[in-house]
Amino acid sequence: MSSSRKAPRLINREISWLDFNTRVLEEAGDESVPLLERLKFIAITGNNLDEFFMVRMGSLHLLLSEKNQKKDAAGLTPARQLEQATAKARALVEAQTQCFREEIEPRLQLEGIVRITPETANAEQRQQLSRYFQEELASVLTPAAVDLSGPKPQYANLKLHLLVRLKSAPPAPGKRPRPRLAILPLMGQIDRFISLRVEQGYGYMLVEDVIAMHIQSFFPDDDVLEVLPFRITRNADMAVSEDGALDLVTEMSAILHERKVSACVRIEFPASATRIAEQQLARLFQTGPEALYRVNGPLDLSAYFALAGLPGYDHLREPDWKPVRPPDLDLAKPLFEQIAAKPRLLHHPYESFDPVVALVEQAADDPQVIAIKQILYRTSKKSPIVAALMRAAGHGKTVTVIVELKARFDEARNIEWARAMEEAGVQVIYGVKGFKTHAKLLIIVRREPDGIRRYMHFGTGNYNEGTARLYTDVSFLTCDPDLGSDAGLFFNTITGFSQPQTFRRIAAAPLTIRETLVQHIESEVERARQGEPARIIAKLNSLTDPGMIRALYSASCEGVQIDLIIRGICCLLPGVKGLSENIRVISIIDRFLEHSRIIWFRHGGDPRVFISSADWMTRNLDKRVELMTPVDDPALCETLETILHTALKDTHKARELRKDARYHRLRPVPGEVPLRSQENLYHHAASGSRGAARSKRTTFEPHRPRKQKKK
Repeated sequence: MSSSRKAPRLINREISWLDFNTRVLEEAGDESVPLLERLKFIAITGNNLDEFFMVRMGSLHLLLSEKNQKKDAAGLTPARQLEQATAKARALVEAQTQCFREEIEPRLQLEGIVRITPETANAEQRQQLSRYFQEELASVLTPAAVDLSGPKPQYANLKLHLLVRLKSAPPAPGKRPRPRLAILPLMGQIDRFISLRVEQGYGYMLVEDVIAMHIQSFFPDDDVLEVLPFRITRNADMAVSEDGALDLVTEMSAILHERKVSACVRIEFPASATRIAEQQLARLFQTGPEALYRVNGPLDLSAYFALAGLPGYDHLREPDWKPVRPPDLDLAKPLFEQIAAKPRLLHHPYESFDPVVALVEQAADDPQVIAIKQILYRTSKKSPIVAALMRAAGHGKTVTVIVELKARFDEARNIEWARAMEEAGVQVIYGVKGFKTHAKLLIIVRREPDGIRRYMHFGTGNYNEGTARLYTDVSFLTCDPDLGSDAGLFFNTITGFSQPQTFRRIAAAPLTIRETLVQHIESEVERARQGEPARIIAKLNSLTDPGMIRALYSASCEGVQIDLIIRGICCLLPGVKGLSENIRVISIIDRFLEHSRIIWFRHGGDPRVFISSADWMTRNLDKRVELMTPVDDPALCETLETILHTALKDTHKARELRKDARYHRLRPVPGEVPLRSQENLYHHAASGSRGAARSKRTTFEPHRPRKQKKK
């Protein structure tokens, strides 16, 4: 055990998160990935970094301001975490911009997607830009003077602004010249990419460059010394004070306002900026040098999502993997009869999310449906599910919806939907006091000839048909009476402030998920002690909870084989002799974001399989309302096992976490064809759909006269 004492037992959460974003950036640098997909990965890293600074760095800054010296599970104080995370984030930003500047942008230019700069614009393009500025921008933009020693306006989070430095007026005798500054916010419906005519392909200029070219028109009588685009990131890690909140909607609205004026944790600006401008930005936003980020390339690379979707360049993208219709579900017929015949499992986005939407829509219009209950965490902007729920209420059905207002960055949309549903007659409940409601559950209560029957959808992802095309998730459709009883009890416990009850089969956080998982881990440990094969496979987004990690370490020491498929943060350190040598961790980064949570225990050859809304994080297991649902049907269990084993065989997009706390890209052995798990699972789903379609084709059988029986 001496070696395990020397090795760090846990990886810091912030460092692991940045390592995840590094793996995403590796896809942008992979020449085997189509060019516009690489650009998309660049945009994803930009978006991820924005969230990291708003939430994780924001949280560390708050801890420092509170003089908190408590060490995290990896043994680091907040100050040490901030120091390490800042160093790693700076290196990541540099790697990101270098990848864009030296690899992506030159290749885009070779393909005819050309960025024009003020220096490279020709006469015709300059004329075009001048017209655009006068007709589209000049009347929209409003420069505002800034006094560094006086009150300062509030500038928007993550939005581009232009800092304009003007030549100071001659000072009074004995006085120092006062800096003259103006700021132009680039708000509203201003396009980032301004299209320009080029001989072949697509030309564009960034809007900040267009404005800089014409900045003198705003200051005709002044000398402009410098025009500097910049972007600030504000702390978004704010908690709702629910104990004193009489109205949660009002409290969440206050939080949204507070984010608009919260402390600045990052200022991004071009590497070419003068030191004077840098100092003025720091003074303007009252930050230290740790928040200043010089960027050697365009700001806000997340905006390049738009360019990645440029029409006419399909040859620079992955082949379209259109979601297939599940082979044994006919959306033209009542889904209730089909689910009653047998439970169904859908694997998104390989299989379409349409059946889930159709189930709610059919329930809204079915006269036999008397009630619908659903939990909404995140939805789409024009959600057909929300529309169906409002329509159901209009038909006189009892519709109850739990809307989680504390879903970070979706609060405003959820408030809007909640108010609209209330006006339509839906009973809306705003989550649970002190917890986020993160479970994915739909219950439809239907009156049938043999009595009342409940139909359920248990999921690992949100009720969002848009992200269902981008995230891998699992949907479980069933009318199992025991699961129906548990689902109804779970929902009523949340909505009715009743005491937690004992469930027959499901597990719920913060009540029983942790306990159930530990019991199953200990069961595998006992089988290993008795000389039986023992194995655990878990597919999760994140693994950070120290208690769960200790349980896995203990199981490894007893000989249990553990395979973990962790897409994002993983604080467990695998492969350490005497501690975690029987644990393997892989992360798959591919065109779809791995989001499904599937847990498998060997259980003596009679596997126990679960799907869950919860990651193995302390917040999910102890501070959120979550669900973990058993899947017992042999055919559906086999499908879930196929998903897990296919992921574990990936030798194309998988990285393995080693005991050096680094991820290493997996490659096939010589002579072996690389296995790309997402491609494999898509073709598996598509072939199943084609096979079912062939079996349903109309066939013509010739009529043959029957032979007469001999008398």
